[in-house]
Amino acid sequence: MCHNLLHDPKIFQLLYRVDESLAEEARTTRCACGGKWHRADYPRKPRGCLRDFRMQYASRFSFCCSHCRKRRTSPSVRFFGRRVYLALVILLMAGRLTARTPGAQAVCALLDIPGRTLRRWRDWWTQAFPMTALWKAEVACYLPPVNREDLPHSLLARFAGPPVAAVLDGLALLTPLTIRQR
Repeated sequence: MCHNLLHDPKIFQLLYRVDESLAEEARTTRCACGGKWHRADYPRKPRGCLRDFRMQYASRFSFCCSHCRKRRTSPSVRFFGRRVYLALVILLMAGRLTARTPGAQAVCALLDIPGRTLRRWRDWWTQAFPMTALWKAEVACYLPPVNREDLPHSLLARFAGPPVAAVLDGLALLTPLTIRQR
């Protein structure tokens, strides 16, 4: 099952490398004022991270303009906006209220995810996410239609390949939601 990925160090390494690549893409552009972007990461205290990767995940890649001092945060597959849990955890554990398997319950206990947090994630996926501009643009790409009541798992099921690839594709799809649009 996909929630087994939460125990796999390779997925945490892969997500970090993808974020580094996204940050480098963002850094190579210029600010609207013409200034260069300088690295100005900000600290995070992520929940749901393997102990060995907490130091790598303790900051979010961000930049500051050398001229006007405007900040820019690069898209991320590790973090989901300002939420404290990792995007991977939110993506994989959102539907666990309906899956009362011992494995899913053990992961929830290990990551210390309260039931009300799972319910909030589930509500977001089934009510707020389908109203986002991102989803409205993407929903037409999936035939037969994705089951809204089973998001995000019905969406992950549409991505081909092994579970790691499906999860990475799902997180990549969500990257526009990881930054504040102005």
